[in-house]
Amino acid sequence: MAFGIKKEEVKQWKQSIDNGEIAFLTHYWLDDRFKACNTVTKVGALNLDQLAEWGAQYELKKEWIHHRQDGYSHFDLLGERQLKILQKEGLEDHINRFNLQEK
Repeated sequence: MAFGIKKEEVKQWKQSIDNGEIAFLTHYWLDDRFKACNTVTKVGALNLDQLAEWGAQYELKKEWIHHRQDGYSHFDLLGERQLKILQKEGLEDHINRFNLQEK
């Protein structure tokens, strides 16, 4: 279950993907499979080869891409990997907004 984001933020994320960009969307999230994580960052792209290439620099396997019929396929970033990638990508606003900094 996703929460803590506005419809406009989702719309902007999708627009960025539609424009051929690698797009990031972080939000609060609850899933019984990942009880230690309460946020997720979705990293999406229209071009799956571009997305896989982007992910490879962070040792993300292309098999981990969540393929969606609506064209908004993405990687889900969780936990320590989420924090480290957001830091390397310079997305301090995501880190600060969702209080992801290391404690």
